Amino acid sequence: MSDYYPVYLNLKGRTCIIIGGGRVAEGKISRLREAGAGITVISPQVTPVIRAAAQEGHLEWHDREYQDGDLQEAFLAIAATNVRSVNRQIFQEAERLNVLLNVVDDAPLCTFIAPSIVERGPVTLAISTGGASPALARKLRESLANDPVLDWADLAGVMSQVRGQIKQQGAVVDPQRWQCCLSSRLLDLARSGNQEQAGAKLLSDLLDGSNPELCSSIDQCLPQGCSSKPPGSSS
Repeated sequence: MSDYYPVYLNLKGRTCIIIGGGRVAEGKISRLREAGAGITVISPQVTPVIRAAAQEGHLEWHDREYQDGDLQEAFLAIAATNVRSVNRQIFQEAERLNVLLNVVDDAPLCTFIAPSIVERGPVTLAISTGGASPALARKLRESLANDPVLDWADLAGVMSQVRGQIKQQGAVVDPQRWQCCLSSRLLDLARSGNQEQAGAKLLSDLLDGSNPELCSSIDQCLPQGCSSKPPGSSS
């Protein structure tokens, strides 16, 4: 089993070729459209959804079989033909042109694999078993989708706003202080719709340091949360 390097790709405006027009290709197209990719589908037959997307100008559809040279302008390609001999030809061209390639359900022919995705607002978790078990990846995705830990994703907007304010002020905040300021109280404010109040609290905690709920020194910050008591003190 190969060891894969996890990465998120910026596909906005980049040419992505999909060979195949079935339901699997349809699912891939949905994700690529969300990423802003320029999509070309090559297949003599496509689903009604793909046909409609082509008619509406969301993608380009070539009504024919794959031909050598189809990946010439591609940044990324997906082979979803269910014909191994064709997938092998696509793989050989992708290797020759250094095009990133995913061959559906054939990991040895892939230069990248698509992970299972869990989304909550702007937060995305990608889950992969390295091709060992797609069923396990799905199980993990379904389990994590309902896990309370994802509630922290509701702080993303507040975090982004305050991060911008910190940059504008030219301030420097220790990464560990950010961690310690992520409290359940802050999360409750954000989730109850008090985004502005949550942002003000976070900014104050990051820059002031006088909040008795936080450590007086970064050296006392712990991953599980701040303690205002110095190390070794008794209650």
